[in-house]
Amino acid sequence: MDTSAARSGAVAERGEEYLTLDALCEIAKLLTGASDPIACMPAVFGVLGAFMGLRHGALALLQEGAQAETQRNARHVNPYVIAATASGVPPAGAEARAIPAQVARHVFRNGVSLVSCDILEEFGAEALPPGLGDSRQALVAVPIRDQANSPFVLGVLCAYRSLKDNGARYLDTDLRVLNMVAAVLEQSIRFRRLVARDRDRIVQEAREAIRVAAEATAGPPVEAPAEALEGVIGSSPAIQRVIGQIRKVAGTHTPVLLRGESGTGKEVFARALHALSERRDKAFIKVNCAALSQSLLESELFGHEKGSFTGAVQQKKGRFEMAEGGTLFLDEIGEISLEFQAKLLRILQEGEFERVGGTRTLRVDVRLVTATNKDLERAVANGTFRADLYFRICVVPIVLPPLRDRKEDIGLLAQGLLERFNKRNGMKKKLHPSAVAALAQCNFPGNVRELENCIARVAALSPETVIHADDLACHHDHCLSADLWRLQTGSASPVGGLAQGPLELPVLGSRPPAAAPSAPPPPPPTVPSAPLDGEAAEREALIEAMERAGWVQAKAARLRGMTPRQIGYALKKYNIRVEKF
Repeated sequence: MDTSAARSGAVAERGEEYLTLDALCEIAKLLTGASDPIACMPAVFGVLGAFMGLRHGALALLQEGAQAETQRNARHVNPYVIAATASGVPPAGAEARAIPAQVARHVFRNGVSLVSCDILEEFGAEALPPGLGDSRQALVAVPIRDQANSPFVLGVLCAYRSLKDNGARYLDTDLRVLNMVAAVLEQSIRFRRLVARDRDRIVQEAREAIRVAAEATAGPPVEAPAEALEGVIGSSPAIQRVIGQIRKVAGTHTPVLLRGESGTGKEVFARALHALSERRDKAFIKVNCAALSQSLLESELFGHEKGSFTGAVQQKKGRFEMAEGGTLFLDEIGEISLEFQAKLLRILQEGEFERVGGTRTLRVDVRLVTATNKDLERAVANGTFRADLYFRICVVPIVLPPLRDRKEDIGLLAQGLLERFNKRNGMKKKLHPSAVAALAQCNFPGNVRELENCIARVAALSPETVIHADDLACHHDHCLSADLWRLQTGSASPVGGLAQGPLELPVLGSRPPAAAPSAPPPPPPTVPSAPLDGEAAEREALIEAMERAGWVQAKAARLRGMTPRQIGYALKKYNIRVEKF
């Protein structure tokens, strides 16, 4: 009988150990996978209750900020709040007794765990949490330290154990488990607070830099706009604001994010920023992040050691090393993958990295300038761009105006681009005032890059030395932007932009009315049909694109600015039968 009883006790004890391990496993999953560890603490207390019988769990944390300082001065103690309880309700009123005040002060001050075998006898009835059916309760409270061996305590974790059925025998196990939970929770809380402080500091720095730049650019425009910045041509108010911001931040080491539609000259402004800085005598290195795969981009930026991968026949310095003391320009920063964003974040935070395949840590001093035409805020909200990296690179955002917002600069830009074309090709072409006036009427959704394309095309094809308005492609219905404009549907723009969808502007390059021959009589007016709802309009547009493409999905995808797979999904969604020929 004694042997049987001992065997039953051993089996029961082994079962309790398995339950303890299961509880720790579930708690680790909750805390390590949560972006906000405080919010998941009620679930943690639920696991402790279900697996181990620990009830009325609670978490107390020190307060931070101005409110904590006020209370500290008033009470002469470190103020704390009950951050989470097993019920999940923020404690207020009577529930503030979730942790006895004497217990919390003892753990906060001494930094050691406290185990009370009878809370009623040792601390009185006021120490019991409200709503307990049984007053015979034990309590286990453990500190949450700032670091593993730090004397500073940032929180207290506690739970109650009923003393019925010899519950005191579990207190040693309860203490070990709560200490393990506190260790995991400490890392999560510390990381969360570091990220929050870093984010607040960066946001404050960005606000201050923007305020200073705004004050510097307020008032009359800068004199002599054509020579304001190296390579920058323009005298419009929009471009003068950008020039003022560039001049103000050039003397600092603050990261700058150049934002604007495709073709607005982000690299030109990045070079101008470098030329005005104290690093002008050092290297200016540029990298197009969209042109390289993730593995190649990592090797290109960080370098690699000999033999680190197939084809690495010798050691290679990365662009960060090559830009030491100078400026590194990362174009199309919004195109990098989430995995590489984490690797890039480290060098931006710490200024150190290792080459691919290497173990030696290198440090660099680099001024970072980035550029994008994507809506990074929307990418952060969608989870495709890391918020911590966004705050690192978007310290001083400078928005470059599109060419349609600075039409008074089109004439100067056209003359400058034509001079560059003449120098490269040994020609002496000139622009007639009528050509300049015609160009100034265009909207140029492709911005300066499109204007350069237009000037190069007309200069190469014009038979005379002087280029007139009639020589322009838009006067012969050969405008490339007009062709691209016809392909624009829905919210997709084939010309590109700052993720703003189609431009609400007339088609680029339309011929002035005076230059057109006698127009045919207008068609008789038609009665407008009732507007379609969103899905019906999308279905009709999809059918029209398929008919224009001869029911070839790949061609229809190009017309709609979509991928063939998206076209296939859309056909199934709207139950459109594909015609076969």
